[in-house]
Amino acid sequence: MLNILLVDDDVEFSDVVCHIVEFLGHNINTATSLKEAHQWFENNTFDHVLLDFMLPDGSGLHLLDHLKTIGQSPKITLISGHPSVKGILADMCEPNVGHLLKPLQREDLELVLNGPKKTVKKAKSSGIKRHFGGLIGESEPMQKLYNMIERVAKTNANVMLMGESGAGKEVVAQAIHNASQCEGPLVASNCGALSKELIGSELFGHEKGAFTGAIARKEGVFEQSNNGTLFLDEVTEMPIDMQPNLLRVLETKKVTRVGGNKEIPTNCRVISATNRSLTDLAQNNVIREDIYFRLAVFPIDIPPLRDRKEDIPLLAKAFLDQLNDENGTAFSWTPTQLKELQSYEWPGNVREIRHAIHRAFIMSDPQTSDIILPDNLESPFSRVNNQIAEKPVSAGQTIEEVEKELIHATLDKVQGNKTLAAQMLGISTKTLYNRLNAYGGIGEYK
Repeated sequence: MLNILLVDDDVEFSDVVCHIVEFLGHNINTATSLKEAHQWFENNTFDHVLLDFMLPDGSGLHLLDHLKTIGQSPKITLISGHPSVKGILADMCEPNVGHLLKPLQREDLELVLNGPKKTVKKAKSSGIKRHFGGLIGESEPMQKLYNMIERVAKTNANVMLMGESGAGKEVVAQAIHNASQCEGPLVASNCGALSKELIGSELFGHEKGAFTGAIARKEGVFEQSNNGTLFLDEVTEMPIDMQPNLLRVLETKKVTRVGGNKEIPTNCRVISATNRSLTDLAQNNVIREDIYFRLAVFPIDIPPLRDRKEDIPLLAKAFLDQLNDENGTAFSWTPTQLKELQSYEWPGNVREIRHAIHRAFIMSDPQTSDIILPDNLESPFSRVNNQIAEKPVSAGQTIEEVEKELIHATLDKVQGNKTLAAQMLGISTKTLYNRLNAYGGIGEYK
């Protein structure tokens, strides 16, 4: 376990990094300026410092000089937001100083903090085909999906992915990007995780000084994905009054950074995703009609796992192969276990079965090849959702009344935990707060 200090003034970025680092099993503290970083080192030592290049009170490089002065030598990894800056930093710093580019992925941090994984023994691969580099399944619904991906990949049409939570919308977005063979990158952004104040900056970028805390110019995701693919997850959770700005960019293919007045051409395919139904979209005013037609030039419905159960053994083998490769083990399934996995409904879809297999893998004895499934495959979310579903709906109830009962029943089951309730309901926390406000019930769950 490492003691890590993250020095970065971007609070949202820091929150994400902290979650990842804690998931990887390390302790982490944060500082938002050089001054705070100096204070941390007055009475503490750290094994590793993740250091932003640009801070409110100076360059992160100044901290390197300070550490030499006080005689501390933790491992340093500098973080920057642009590839050209990374090259400049490499020339300015000692060879043992690492570099990472925003946005960071879990794999980036895992490699920097834990080093490359060592394989003790190689498990036999099942040779399962991954379509377009990532999709697994040979069922009829998946064959239809592959056909749609192949057709739309030959065009530059915008795509809207619709499907239940956990069905694999981001994997399908990656598949479309791979099949398109475009020059630019795939850039992902979650519209439901951004506040109204920050979403403009995230999408379109901002100029230095555009608002409090804008200490440097930032490219938005439209610019970052130029000549590539932009994946907008939970697009229907975007504030309705921000949607005209998105519509303008979709129509003109030009962005104007927040605080700027120059139009910047952008060229990317937009793949959006939502777990809402078409009826929900039409009735609840969560997305403008003109935005929908711009985003859903080619809508794709992703089948839930219960509609392609013949793919479950393939998924189970592929996930177990991956865990075996990563950990040097040689677990394998029995036919009985695969039938047991196939008989369950998996309301959380591919995400749920991956989680269940990972849990079983951890609990199994690595000295054997026998993997042990739990007595009950049902997750806590599925268990509570089933209990809620058992409550009968009375004839004559309005949709709003049923929705209100469902929200309150879910909150009661999780003792008022709104984040957990939102996940179980398949909506963003912001949407849950909006519905509670509409029903006048937010005070009950503070």
